[in-house]
Amino acid sequence: MTEILTRMQALPSENPLADEALAAYEKKFREDNTIWAELLQDNLDRLGRGSFSLHWMDTDKANWGVRARPSSRGLTYTDINRSPAYGTLPEHNATRNFAPRGSVRDPYAEQMPTIDAYDILDKKEAWADNVMTLYEEAKARQWNSTSDIPWSELEPVSEDLEKAACQLATSLTEVEFVAGDFPSRWVYRTSPDFYEIKNFLVTQMMDEARHMEVFRKRALAGGGGLLHASPALEWALKAILESPSHTQGTFLLNVLGEGLVLTIFRAGEYLSKTHVDKEIFRRCMQDEARHVSYGTLELKNFLDSSTDRDKALSDMHRFADLGEQIILTALSSPGLLEPLAVLMGGGVDKIDDGMEGVSFLWGTIIEEYLQRCDRAGFDRRDKVTIPLEMPWMA
Repeated sequence: MTEILTRMQALPSENPLADEALAAYEKKFREDNTIWAELLQDNLDRLGRGSFSLHWMDTDKANWGVRARPSSRGLTYTDINRSPAYGTLPEHNATRNFAPRGSVRDPYAEQMPTIDAYDILDKKEAWADNVMTLYEEAKARQWNSTSDIPWSELEPVSEDLEKAACQLATSLTEVEFVAGDFPSRWVYRTSPDFYEIKNFLVTQMMDEARHMEVFRKRALAGGGGLLHASPALEWALKAILESPSHTQGTFLLNVLGEGLVLTIFRAGEYLSKTHVDKEIFRRCMQDEARHVSYGTLELKNFLDSSTDRDKALSDMHRFADLGEQIILTALSSPGLLEPLAVLMGGGVDKIDDGMEGVSFLWGTIIEEYLQRCDRAGFDRRDKVTIPLEMPWMA
């Protein structure tokens, strides 16, 4: 065994560090070593002397003596934010470091690193008044697609209905995790002073991972499989992911895109041919509703907090004019509409009947989208670029 081990060579690194990236990392931290190296030396000297600092025992500048009391649901963020010392969110945060809101941090400002990635520093750029409630709900209503869906009870259906179910599952698998990818662009850029937002966005990412998982499993669980990817859907996903600001992207994703999907989930629960499919849509629907609710109030907060509301509205309308058209590209995709029509009609031979139902669904999607815009104070009724009725002729 010793000889075998001696002859064995080390496996090559799968992801070798790029020399340039490592050199840049070293340079950056060595340039800052006048700060962190001094901290290190002071700490080592103190330990070497056998002495203590105990500066952390000084509560003169701390918000000491606050007792957060749990409510009927337990100890929530709303409960711990009742004290103004901990619950007051700054309209703007310029600290750009990791120090928790409400901690003693000002005396150490010059010693703190600056996190250049933190550029969501204004409350209006991501805040929604319902974010803490949604976060608590998200934690309480997590579910497991492995064990909470009764996969073994999935009943067989006709081949064309299974193909329709699998194509719809393929399309949903394709689109679902953009709602995880998009917030991941912004979580690490959001100041820790707005930790409530960061925490909620992480639950959204977890929700969407579960949705992608459950629809992929559905495509394979009924003896069919994944079917056709959609270029039309892909362009909508690209438009969401590359949105120029958090608010604009959240509008396109949560208010319009996920609003569309929420309506499809609601219809899916009603129209599903198996109780397994009904359970999938029911569980996904409750998650999606949280995301839509956040997006609606995030847009409202952004508009209400803007110092120049007319300019903010003009910019959002300009963005929506394009965004609606790109989402329309996805909504009109045959890989999305046609399997819905087959499922609604009860078979390929009844697809025309099903399209009547899809036409009603189309109108519902647009009306519910416009209602969300109304709630946010963003009137799109005279400006919407998506047809109010599906351009379908039987």
